[in-house]
Amino acid sequence: MEEHMISKTDIEAYERDGAIVVRGVFKDWIETMAEGVAHNMAEPGQYASENDVSEGRFFDDYCNWTRIPAFENVVRNSPAAELAATAMQSETAQFFHDHVLVKEPGTPKPTPWHQDSPYYFVEGSQTVSIWIPLDPVKEASLRFIAGSHKWENLVRPVSWADDSDFYEGDYGWTPVPDPDADPSQTQVLEWAMEPGDAVLFDYRTAHGARGNTSNTRRRALSLRWVGDDARYVERPGRTSPPYPGHQMQDGQKLREDWFPVIWQKPE
Repeated sequence: MEEHMISKTDIEAYERDGAIVVRGVFKDWIETMAEGVAHNMAEPGQYASENDVSEGRFFDDYCNWTRIPAFENVVRNSPAAELAATAMQSETAQFFHDHVLVKEPGTPKPTPWHQDSPYYFVEGSQTVSIWIPLDPVKEASLRFIAGSHKWENLVRPVSWADDSDFYEGDYGWTPVPDPDADPSQTQVLEWAMEPGDAVLFDYRTAHGARGNTSNTRRRALSLRWVGDDARYVERPGRTSPPYPGHQMQDGQKLREDWFPVIWQKPE
């Protein structure tokens, strides 16, 4: 990987804040990603969702990389795997899943504040999502609470459709944050982005996204990775993604036939 892609300062910021932006890393892959997104929207997968919005359209879908060649090409051959390993300070980068998110013009509903970790069956200090916009991002930016990946308790996972609990029962969750209610209490990170830029963030970093009030669509591809210390964890219900029939047990590494190691540090 070229040295300018991610610096020592970037790695330190990732460790401290739980989210960083890197510029231009995927500029040569935008057409391939766009081809994959078009394929995905034309032939949605089993988990595709038309999120409940009163205006516009918010489409998302995940776990399609093995059936959409453009996505598999990105996963296996783009800089993503090595970038992920470098940010996580991991000897390996194991692929978890792909996620397509498309907010059409005039979709003002924001994405609620949340952490990804409670929805997943993965725990560990070495995790990273690489969120890559295929269109310029100004209004519809991702937002992160700096340092939230180090909070003691995970944020209460809720259904985005109706704010109901994602799992039944009380598990000592932290309430869903609202950093805009008192901006002096938290540092919120967000960046304007161009196609080819990427935001990298820890699964435990609390984040949300503004609505898309612009007159252009906002397409994004997110690639989710785990590192050396990531392990399967049993959650109190169906996770997202669910991966039915995985047969993993608490504390195991993710099975490599389903979640392949794409990059390994050369000996």
